[in-house]
Amino acid sequence: MNIKSAISLITAAAAAPAVVAGPLGYAICQTGCNALVVSCYAGAGFTFGVALPAAPPVIMACNAGLGTCMAACAVVALGQPI
Repeated sequence: MNIKSAISLITAAAAAPAVVAGPLGYAICQTGCNALVVSCYAGAGFTFGVALPAAPPVIMACNAGLGTCMAACAVVALGQPI
């Protein structure tokens, strides 16, 4: 998977419609976001979770996509009933 398709996938996941599931849905959504960012890092030739002295722009884009995805999870899942 190349970096552009990984970022597109993260963005699409963040914009996907929500399902009512509460905290369990939030946890599942977060796991999906993490899987996408790992793919994004791998597509750029890096390993997610390994500290770098300076983050290249492609990693910053992966991180921004992860933040967007996780924020969307919080908005749609945590305010819903279990």
